[in-house]
Amino acid sequence: MLGQQVFFSQVDLVPGGARGFNPDAWDGYTASRDRVVDSWVDAGSRNVVVLTGDVHAHWAAEVRRRFDDPASPVVGTELVSSSITSGGDGSETREDTAGQLADNPHIRFFNDRRGYVRTRFTADELTAEFRVLPYVQEAGAPVETRATFVVEDRRPGLEPA
Repeated sequence: MLGQQVFFSQVDLVPGGARGFNPDAWDGYTASRDRVVDSWVDAGSRNVVVLTGDVHAHWAAEVRRRFDDPASPVVGTELVSSSITSGGDGSETREDTAGQLADNPHIRFFNDRRGYVRTRFTADELTAEFRVLPYVQEAGAPVETRATFVVEDRRPGLEPA
């Protein structure tokens, strides 16, 4: 388990042929990210899960050993939690969501609503529920589960539940 505040997985922010990355996230420190991932692999770690916040949207991604190599194995999972209230009500998607998901096939889920990720750990699996609120501008919003994923022991990566 690695808890930290900025996107760990690679995220190409520019849909289409051009490429653009956030230098303030781990994309600005690719050699350091590679060393961290290599240390997991070299140590024989299994099912490494990165918990991330401070991104203001929900994301779920599979961490590849090398993101620029589509054949590179999945070696971990990243769960990114939205903010609880900042950014207003949010929305299900953004204008660029479809393009970003197409250009980042390791990203398996996105939602721009406010909320949190509820995780349950057992000896056999981790279950992550992406919980969202349809609005935060007034009291009384119902909490809904937008997506649920499972990470099974010894099988890195996300499986829809």
